[in-house]
Amino acid sequence: MPHTLNAARPSSLGLEAFLAHYGDIFEHSPWVAETAWKQGLTTQHDDADVLADTMGAVLRNAAIDEQIAVIRAHPDLAGKAALAGELTQDSTREQAGAGLDQCSTEEFERFQRMNQAYQDKFGFPFVIAVKGLDRHAILAAFETRLENDAATERQTAIDQIIQIARFRLHVRAEMAE
Repeated sequence: MPHTLNAARPSSLGLEAFLAHYGDIFEHSPWVAETAWKQGLTTQHDDADVLADTMGAVLRNAAIDEQIAVIRAHPDLAGKAALAGELTQDSTREQAGAGLDQCSTEEFERFQRMNQAYQDKFGFPFVIAVKGLDRHAILAAFETRLENDAATERQTAIDQIIQIARFRLHVRAEMAE
């Protein structure tokens, strides 16, 4: 079933309006949406999946330092920004949906240890599309992905960011129905 972005059809928007509606899809990285818009959007891009694929291709084709900057724009899971209420609205909703706002003290401490170990190894935060996952599955993914080499993990993080963008666009399409 297509997920049509009816309220603000990407193909019909000028750059400023497009960025107002979709510039935040990639966490604190509106350049991804801007680059996609500048490549030209057709009515096919009014579908959330097509737009996600197009914006995802922009990120995949970006220089490594630009990719890492997008990864670094993401908050730690169950981290200090969440505790301080400093997450974006999308990140707050996503982390709460995975139950990360309900961690026990022990789980919270484990997230902190895993976040630090991951950051120490890769130099960027652990990013995972949390929709459909609970905190136990996320912690298990942490353990598995800590075994990756840097190039594999950067690619995995990019894949996860594109999945997060897809989920965010689907939410916007559903809200427009």
